[in-house]
Amino acid sequence: MTSVGSVDKNFETAAVEQGCRMLFLPENCSFLGLAFSESLAVAEPLEGPTMQRYRQLAADSGLWLSVGGFQERGPDPEHLYNCHVVINASGRIQASYRKIHLFDNSVPNGPVLMESRFTAAGERLVACDSPAGRLGLSVCYDLRFPELYQRLTYELGAQVLLVPSAFTVATGRAHWEVLLRARAIETQTYVIAAAQAGQHNAKRESYGHSLIIDPWGEVVGRLQDPLATGIAVADVDLGLLQQIRCRMPVAEHRRLGRLAVHRDFEIL
Repeated sequence: MTSVGSVDKNFETAAVEQGCRMLFLPENCSFLGLAFSESLAVAEPLEGPTMQRYRQLAADSGLWLSVGGFQERGPDPEHLYNCHVVINASGRIQASYRKIHLFDNSVPNGPVLMESRFTAAGERLVACDSPAGRLGLSVCYDLRFPELYQRLTYELGAQVLLVPSAFTVATGRAHWEVLLRARAIETQTYVIAAAQAGQHNAKRESYGHSLIIDPWGEVVGRLQDPLATGIAVADVDLGLLQQIRCRMPVAEHRRLGRLAVHRDFEIL
């Protein structure tokens, strides 16, 4: 998607069917404005009218939806939550995850983005079952913290890791695909990364390149035009996932997750 500063226009773009069981939307799919204050102004509780429209869309279409990044009303007037919401085909909220890692950075030759100025960090890992398998939820900048995905996989049983994003162009060119493929390979899961793409407004541009990656690290779904609005389609084969995990039982070989941390040591 190329989301803009209009909830109505973004909603119309998202309401598309291609005969799939589940549709995954990127971070900021409902709104992406010029200023932090605009995001705070449109923030709503999960029971509010914008999320209700997505819930109705899921029920009307019979699709599960991953609403990859929604401006949820936060703990105080100055902060919102960047909330990833999964809605089932009956229109009920199945799970919600508040982004844990906030992007505070000055991008070389790009924008200065200080997410913590207006966003409160989440504190809870979230996974849920779906027609695509057991989903591990994350958002964008979380991608740079592999321990989050390790815990989603080995502690919460994730088979599909979701990384809805609005990556900057500079960081996307350098790191987007290699990080996504690494997360898939090291956890032996599918990775589905719906991405914002193109010029949103005078200040924001996103890298695009939405990807679906299998547990062997192969890209099995992408748009022909990586900056276009569209839908990449792929099958999730949980049989393949099990074959890969059986042939290379990484979960059984893990040791660091079982070792105690000792803080008393000698500096040589």
